[in-house]
Amino acid sequence: MTDWVKKAEDQEVTKLLINYGIYCPVNPFFSYIPAESNLLIKILGKGLVNTKLSLDVQQKNPNSPLHSVKTFEALNLKTELLKGIYAMGFNTPSKIQETALPTLLADPPQNMIAQSQSGTGKTAAFVLAMLSRVNVNLNHPQVLCLSPTYELAIQTGEVAARMGQYCPDIKLRFAVRGEEVDRNKKITEHILIGTPGKMLDWGYKFRLFDMKKISVFVLDEADVMIATQGHHDQCIRIHKMLNPHCQMLFFSATYDREVMDFAQLIVTEPTIIRLNREQESLDNIKQYYVKCKNEDGKYNAIQNIYGCISIGQAIIFCHTRRTAAWLASKMTSDGHSVAVLSGDLTVDQRLAVLDRFRSGLEKVLITTNVLSRGIDIEQVTIVVNFDLPVDIRGNADCETYLHRIGRTGRFGMSY
Repeated sequence: MTDWVKKAEDQEVTKLLINYGIYCPVNPFFSYIPAESNLLIKILGKGLVNTKLSLDVQQKNPNSPLHSVKTFEALNLKTELLKGIYAMGFNTPSKIQETALPTLLADPPQNMIAQSQSGTGKTAAFVLAMLSRVNVNLNHPQVLCLSPTYELAIQTGEVAARMGQYCPDIKLRFAVRGEEVDRNKKITEHILIGTPGKMLDWGYKFRLFDMKKISVFVLDEADVMIATQGHHDQCIRIHKMLNPHCQMLFFSATYDREVMDFAQLIVTEPTIIRLNREQESLDNIKQYYVKCKNEDGKYNAIQNIYGCISIGQAIIFCHTRRTAAWLASKMTSDGHSVAVLSGDLTVDQRLAVLDRFRSGLEKVLITTNVLSRGIDIEQVTIVVNFDLPVDIRGNADCETYLHRIGRTGRFGMSY
């Protein structure tokens, strides 16, 4: 069994901070673990991480010339899409965008499996490809985009709506829990963004659109989709109903070997873009740890942190709902403005909590792993792992840890 405490103690400690027992490891195992980092923050538009990553590109046809672009104008986009990109605050393509977009927009369409860090423009890249492929003269779904959760689907849709704000003829619809349709009418929107279960209901169970007419299939957070039971099966069923000429796009921040092998089985002749392994973590997140004997000791450490540094908003991760509720009660009684987000809340309740936190009504968000992937709160300046994540066997869950700390370190800022 991997022991978080033992791993932490094995690191070289060089700096004691503020006499509170807060250490800053040099070359910590957190930043250079074999598992690939997955810092999934979805909403893009106010800037990009200044990252030094390099990409490894494997083409389906090695003889085909590989090229990249340094400007969005070089992509020969529609004027309306170009206006949308600039309105979002993008000036030049990010590393993943300049490498992936020429392939994504190529004619004939090419399949792709791509890995990139969050904040580097991954979502904007595949959303731009989705919008570019739509034929507004055809009134039926042409693009499917699958996300593992309701919240992530909504955020992807928000990016699409902002980027396509000057393309009023392109119609978008969410296929998520709570979204109802008239089963006597065919769906006419061009782009469907949603979760696998709802998409399968609409396309297969109710026959509200023709899967064979889909020209672009996007699987976002492919590692989660493929590796998670349920999502895995639903994605396979949807994939089997698609036209063999449909463009398949798999995007994620991480792929382990098993997932990568599986993705290549169902995405024929893909161009594969991967991070070089030694550069899979963003370098603008500072990490510290505090040795604590029990939960009360952890709470005292949080109080000390609030006493010695300036904090905008904070996210605190707990292992169980019970711990989250206990911590929320303690912090509330000490005068902190606290919100709690856990899996037992309904979708509407979760969105309400996130909206209040985003608007600054609460300064602290205490949550379980329901928030470890993909949700971006720009004002967050610190993430606290009240409980370090473990998997079902009790081993250190390094990938979830990296997902969690990805809630901060946004756009080149250092914490």
